[in-house]
Amino acid sequence: MKIVIPTEIKTLDANVCPSFGRAPYFLIYDTQTKESVYLDNTAAASAGGAGIKAAQIVLDSKAEVLLAPRLGENAAQVLIEAEIKILKTKDGTIKENIDAFLSDELAPLQEIHAGFHRHGER
Repeated sequence: MKIVIPTEIKTLDANVCPSFGRAPYFLIYDTQTKESVYLDNTAAASAGGAGIKAAQIVLDSKAEVLLAPRLGENAAQVLIEAEIKILKTKDGTIKENIDAFLSDELAPLQEIHAGFHRHGER
């Protein structure tokens, strides 16, 4: 099974990035092979719609689960419609969250926010 985790740097010892759509990278972790692959989040620099674009990257990765601390409603809707399971990360490193996932210790993500639509507009 492939899981996706937003990260600011390419190491399992990093903390999970608090932003999904603006995370610099996504870790794709295969629970069977234990292989880690980092993808650049090309949506991070988008002027708008970063969450939806980032959700498409998750879909394209063929992941089945997203681990994240929070998520915008538009990105969440894309992932939910694609039947991607969304779980809330705990405070700690990516490695700790992978271990928590494997031990079935992570709860479904409830922190779906409105997003930052039109940020900076008046």
